[in-house]
Amino acid sequence: MAGRFVRASKYRHVFGQGAKKEQCYDNLRISKNAWDTNLIKANPEYLAVNWEASGGGAFAVIPLDERGRVPDQIPLFRGHTAAVLDTDWSPFNDSLIASASDDGKVFIWKVPQNFTLHTDAEEPADVAPQAKLSGHMRKVGHVLFNSAAENVLASSSGDYTVKLWDVEAGAAKLTLKHNDIVQSLSWSADGASLVTTSRDKKLRVWDVRQEKPAQEVPGHPGAKSSRAVWMGEHDRIATTGFSRMSDRQLGLWDSRNPSEPIGGFEILDSISGVCIPFWDDGTQCLYLAGKGDGNIRYYEYENDKFEYLTQYTSPNPQRGIAFLPKRGINLHENEVLRAFKTVNDTYIEPVSFIVPRRAEMFQSDIYPPTTGLKAGTTVQEWFGGKTALPPKISLESVYEGEPPKEVAADVKPVQPVLSQPASSKPTPAPTATSSSGPSSAPAPVASRGPPPTMNDNKHSLAAGASKFADNDDVSDKESESSFEEVAKPVSRPTATTIRPEEKTRGPAVSKEPDFAPAMSMPVPTMTPSEPGATLKSAEPTPSSAPSSGGPASALRDALSDIKSQLEYQNKIMSDQSDQIALLLREVTQLKGKLGSLEPSDREKDERIRQLELELEEARS
Repeated sequence: MAGRFVRASKYRHVFGQGAKKEQCYDNLRISKNAWDTNLIKANPEYLAVNWEASGGGAFAVIPLDERGRVPDQIPLFRGHTAAVLDTDWSPFNDSLIASASDDGKVFIWKVPQNFTLHTDAEEPADVAPQAKLSGHMRKVGHVLFNSAAENVLASSSGDYTVKLWDVEAGAAKLTLKHNDIVQSLSWSADGASLVTTSRDKKLRVWDVRQEKPAQEVPGHPGAKSSRAVWMGEHDRIATTGFSRMSDRQLGLWDSRNPSEPIGGFEILDSISGVCIPFWDDGTQCLYLAGKGDGNIRYYEYENDKFEYLTQYTSPNPQRGIAFLPKRGINLHENEVLRAFKTVNDTYIEPVSFIVPRRAEMFQSDIYPPTTGLKAGTTVQEWFGGKTALPPKISLESVYEGEPPKEVAADVKPVQPVLSQPASSKPTPAPTATSSSGPSSAPAPVASRGPPPTMNDNKHSLAAGASKFADNDDVSDKESESSFEEVAKPVSRPTATTIRPEEKTRGPAVSKEPDFAPAMSMPVPTMTPSEPGATLKSAEPTPSSAPSSGGPASALRDALSDIKSQLEYQNKIMSDQSDQIALLLREVTQLKGKLGSLEPSDREKDERIRQLELELEEARS
């Protein structure tokens, strides 16, 4: 069969774009401490940087809009008596940040209003902490705010414990005991569970309010550091680590039954730097940034496996990296993610990941609702056993410059997470998480499914395009596959042919009836009945307008119909372009013989005039 098979994906051509030097944050003194953290953290307002400071530990806060060279003297966030090892921004308050230090303390800070690095003072005043949380016996290596509950903070220490803090009360309420130093931790979307990796090579999934692990299994076998990230509202966990031969590995785990990684460990390469994982719930993509190299790989999660897309490569290695929350990206440039990477410990470079398509209107298919600034529960409710997902906001309202609008929790139908092979497995026995009463209520997760998968989008487009197909020789097996057949490239219309059509085309929905004149244009190689028959089948009928999926599903169906009509119109224009080329060639040959025309060659002259008339009609 002619052609090739390509997996259907909206993000197959996503590319990373680094910023120019003048758009970076320069003249920094990034900490050279060897503790394994990300060094920097970002939110839509500020960038936090672990600072190389004398006289105790400190970190800097840089407003995102103050790009360029940072002044030599800037206000620092001072208070620790030893180096700052990690920081984390509150997901529900862009001015609240926590810091962890080698002095065994956790501090809570509030960024002053109208904070700026550019002041007239010779020695800018430093910022003092708002609260000091004491309880760990050794250095505190990581801090991480709860993803659903307000003012709930987790901190890991060299005393082999993870403490859960009530930030408002300033006290540690829960303690999770490990057998060795914790290397990474990540919250589930509803904030009820926590996954940790440890130096004892164990992967643990904690029912935190019961203070005991619901699952404890062997993780990556290598001796180097391992990282874990919870994959949003899925019950899946992604981990990065090393094999016994020091190859970098990627693993996918079922949080309910993580006896072994799904499909086994995937070998990435033999580079020695730790891979930092980041999960983007909007695009269902996993990003892996390597410490010590300049690459950022990204994978799409589909059918219980990671499909490799491509990677962003840079000659400048990164030692620290931060990813911006979804509500802070540039929606007008089709940016789906923004990362900040350290370069040579002196400046930070923003890297934008962009979907290459026209950005004249809001792209609803790549921007599903995302978490806003409102928490799912208060700190008292969470420690009391309540579990709830934070409400989501519509990014379309942000695109239009309006205040963020909340969307209902059930805007999407529940999508099954397990693939067919995994669904055939027996249901795992109830764990401590599922039997702990109110602390493990799974209802909020079930009430809102994950964003549509690539298969769902492909089937939606295939259903709309099938009405306009010229043949029906595609088998059911091929239509259900996660691959689509792409025919050999055909000659596309020239830029001069497309440009007038683009200028006269308005909004896609309002100009849908105008496709009829364009497709009914006479084409020498097609019978007159063929475009008309296709157009007739393309007209929407009242019976097909409503959809069982509600307004969102109806809109997707309408957009898929419009896309199919545009593809058919492009095909017709391509055929017309071929005919025009043939006519031009014939006209050129006949014009070359004009000098030798005899009075008896009137028939040739009439033929030339006839061809020129046909050419003018085709061009019109």
